[in-house]
Amino acid sequence: MASSSNNIDEEEIERKEEPTPLEKHVMFFDINKDGVIYPWETYKGFRKIGSGVLLSTVASIFINVGLSGKTRPGKWPSPLFPIEVKNIKFAKHTSDSDIYDTEGRFVPEKFEELFNKHGRTNANALTGEELDELLKANKQPKDFAGHIAAKSEWKILYLLCKDENGLLPKETIRSVYDGSLFEQMAKEKQSKKHRGKSSS
Repeated sequence: MASSSNNIDEEEIERKEEPTPLEKHVMFFDINKDGVIYPWETYKGFRKIGSGVLLSTVASIFINVGLSGKTRPGKWPSPLFPIEVKNIKFAKHTSDSDIYDTEGRFVPEKFEELFNKHGRTNANALTGEELDELLKANKQPKDFAGHIAAKSEWKILYLLCKDENGLLPKETIRSVYDGSLFEQMAKEKQSKKHRGKSSS
């Protein structure tokens, strides 16, 4: 009995050490790395990736107010609207692409299906119109909140990451799901800032 219990404990420790892709997706915004994301951290995260003050402010309010309660099951609502990273899987909204499963794991088949269905202009990118079609196809009947959440996420991503031809590259979208995009964007912004200072 004891060895069985130890095995379970070891498995739980191992699971906690390796965040799911969905957890990695949001960990960038946990500025002080304490497992909790407050609105001011969400704001700072958006500023770090190049968002303006207005978009960063609106996004931080919208995201934390919308997700806080879902990631804190059984707890009283907090006026500070914290998001608990370890419970982010509970905040997975409806009318989405299901590229994350219910545990927050990445589903490669669903990711490829997205481009097989909607990437008609370019097999490795989405246009603005194709993105609108994707959102319409994923919208569930009478699911206003889920559709708004999905639309906000995709539109912000498109606004920040489309290329000069108005295409949202497949690799960029892939990096959203594996949690590496935001760090990459922050580094690029920092690099541009340094180049600007050195040239002046």
